[in-house]
Amino acid sequence: MSGQTQRLTVVPTVTMLGVMKARLVGATRGHALLKKKSDALTVQFRQILKNIVSTKESMVEIMRTSSFALTEAKYVAGENIKHIVLENVQNASLQVRSRQENVAGVKLPKFEYFTEGETKNDLTGLARGGQQVQQCRAAYVKAIEVLVELASLQTSFLTLDEAIKTTNCRVNALENVVKPRLENTISYIKGELDELEREDFFRLKKIQGYKKREIEKQFAAAKQFAEDKFAEKVSLQKGVSISSAHNLLSAAMEKDEDIIF
Repeated sequence: MSGQTQRLTVVPTVTMLGVMKARLVGATRGHALLKKKSDALTVQFRQILKNIVSTKESMVEIMRTSSFALTEAKYVAGENIKHIVLENVQNASLQVRSRQENVAGVKLPKFEYFTEGETKNDLTGLARGGQQVQQCRAAYVKAIEVLVELASLQTSFLTLDEAIKTTNCRVNALENVVKPRLENTISYIKGELDELEREDFFRLKKIQGYKKREIEKQFAAAKQFAEDKFAEKVSLQKGVSISSAHNLLSAAMEKDEDIIF
């Protein structure tokens, strides 16, 4: 669609021109606000991406440590340590809850873990391997911390990605479709109003010329009427015909004004 035809179908009036200007001002403000929102979301997006990379790098070492601690606990306390731990656990002591964080109007989900209740496996491995069991538990608690943080970051990452795409689509729509269409509509209305003004001026000039010609015709008719009256008066006074009186008057008007009788 060309720039000249990309406009709204409106009636070119002064009122509609004011409406289009108000809409253009609103579109400009909305574009500026959405652009700022997009920039803020992009900054937050990059920060989250950086945190995800660093968290994944640290998770490798933490998971390696946790696996090694589990192997040590099984070696010292025996293979049955897993069943002993499961028998002592009734409810999960580490739980995850979610909350929302507002970033430039976008609600990002955040996950955090918390401890609820007392652990009942303090006597696990009392016969042998108790220290390794506690070290294994601490290592996996740390792993859960990192996993919860990573899940929170990745969920926020995906949510921000969708929000940035939507915001950029709106920014592009305002910048490349709405604002040019309103500007073309305003230009069209201004051009039509100027054309109407020129037509009114031309019409007034024509009316003025017509009135001037009518006045000249009326003046000529009045002058002719006055000459006829005067000629009739002269013809009555001198006893000549009206045509002869006209001839006398014409001859008198054609005389040189510089000659003094």
